[in-house]
Amino acid sequence: MNPRVVHVLARDHYKLEIQFTNQEIRIYDCSSLLDFGVFQELRDEAYFRKAKAFNGTVTWPNEQDICPDTLYLDSIPVPIAAQPLSA
Repeated sequence: MNPRVVHVLARDHYKLEIQFTNQEIRIYDCSSLLDFGVFQELRDEAYFRKAKAFNGTVTWPNEQDICPDTLYLDSIPVPIAAQPLSA
């Protein structure tokens, strides 16, 4: 089983910065989803920024969600040097 989402930040250009249960931080690009069904609502940047981590994945207020396996397997790791230092 792939790691699950514990924290998410919506970034510019429809990208999500996601921290997973294995402590990895990865970037997932949502732009390829924006032309499909329920995901069209994510085109509204203010709405896109309402992304939340819930039950191991990323969700939005109108119940859009993305499979956590997709988020992990199709995302790009953030190099450790670029990650914020913990306090």
